[in-house]
Amino acid sequence: MKPALLIVWLFVLPLAALAASYGDPLRPGARVAFLGITFIDTSTEGAYDGERPDQTARIGLLEDAVRERFAAEGFEIVDNAPVADELAATVNPADCYGCEVRMAGKLGADYVLVGEVQKVSNLILSMNLVMREVESGAMIRGLSVDIRSNTDTSWLRGLNYILKYNFFKA
Repeated sequence: MKPALLIVWLFVLPLAALAASYGDPLRPGARVAFLGITFIDTSTEGAYDGERPDQTARIGLLEDAVRERFAAEGFEIVDNAPVADELAATVNPADCYGCEVRMAGKLGADYVLVGEVQKVSNLILSMNLVMREVESGAMIRGLSVDIRSNTDTSWLRGLNYILKYNFFKA
């Protein structure tokens, strides 16, 4: 085999395998450890005014929407009670060097799901949701969207976009 062709195959095959595995459907009936959505306020408003009750309530709104959608799609959301203390001591399960996968493993889950909403300003927010396979720790789904507007409607629209176009394709 010619060296140039060999080099092409060395790059193409791993990329094709990655694309194929990422496109695999999620296994309905699988157990999902949903460790919640973390709110990160890096806006000037947050620095001056502190926590806003409406934004805290929106995190709960998003978490309920995630649980409802996964249940409607046939997934089992596992109870986090066995790792409640560890979860409470974790500032951000979406950014904890694999602690989310370890906690999900303790819960006997197949997948772990975590999210973040970062407020840049009262108009600009970024939202992401990431799912990892517990056995391998590999990310199998994940998407980040920017939303404009700080309302229940805009937050839900962002979440629903992520779920529709990255997780469930419908």
